[in-house]
Amino acid sequence: MNSNEYRSLRHGAGFTGRTERGWIVVTGEDRAQYLQGLLTNDVMALGDGAGCYAAYLTPQGRMIADLHVLNIGDRILLDVDGSVRAKLVSRFESLVFTEDVRVTDLTESWMSYGVHGPGAPSVVGVAVARNELRDLTLYQSQRVPFLDTTVLVTRTDELGVIGYALFVDRLAGLALRERLIAARVVEVTETALEVVRVEAGRPAFPIDIDEQTIPLEVGIEDRAISFEKGCYVGQEVIVRILHRGQGRVAQKLVGLKLGQAGTLAAVPQRDALVWRADGKVGRVTSAVLSPGLRAPIALAYVVRELAETGTRVEVTVGNGRAGAIVSALPFVDCE
Repeated sequence: MNSNEYRSLRHGAGFTGRTERGWIVVTGEDRAQYLQGLLTNDVMALGDGAGCYAAYLTPQGRMIADLHVLNIGDRILLDVDGSVRAKLVSRFESLVFTEDVRVTDLTESWMSYGVHGPGAPSVVGVAVARNELRDLTLYQSQRVPFLDTTVLVTRTDELGVIGYALFVDRLAGLALRERLIAARVVEVTETALEVVRVEAGRPAFPIDIDEQTIPLEVGIEDRAISFEKGCYVGQEVIVRILHRGQGRVAQKLVGLKLGQAGTLAAVPQRDALVWRADGKVGRVTSAVLSPGLRAPIALAYVVRELAETGTRVEVTVGNGRAGAIVSALPFVDCE
């Protein structure tokens, strides 16, 4: 990883193409009510320009996808991981019966860039919005003029640091990229993004979250679930765990700080086993070498009993094991 990329994300601003994402638009008079019955968060409460983070679950309460849900006036935009985009379009279309709802896949006609870091508000405000950008709170959106079209600017903080997703018609996408480069925003690689994401303790789909995950295991319930709204798919399971099981799940996603020297060779692989004595107690989902801590760190699932901060475990690294300690998240405080 280029150290300049990391410094940009931590102390300035860096940008990247969000090519791994998919974009679904839901239109029609019943769009909000329709999504209210499917997603975990309160879509009906979103005013024009507002948004939220949500999940779409199976009836068994397991994750099909996580989503940024953005109310952009006459439509609701769903920003999802590209690996589940086609599945969601097909499933959502099949669940439309008498409702006035239309589901459209815009992935091929749009482009999106992410701008991340403490300098992102200034960069986006000046280079993209020409000083017309409001002070957006989390998941708020604003359309700003750009060439013969508009850019939809949304505050997402998806790496766990301040950040924006910029959406634009594909025909204007290259011009938007050139505008960011002209503003001397550093273009960053996936490796740098991954380091900052893991340092922030922010789980990602489908890396740390997959279709076997219950939201309570990964700790996203405070961000993704409304406990005041009505029914949604999978709600019965979530309520049963919280009320009858006092929120206890079999495993929890935690942070691990490894004790080996700060070298790439000391970073465990994805799916590396976590041990307690001679017993397997979990597995690693993400791991990086943290420049901020000068040590390997990881996100990992461990059995509930070992999820307390300060618990000592071991992690498979290469042909051996390295000592690790369960650490509070985020590993590195955001500026």
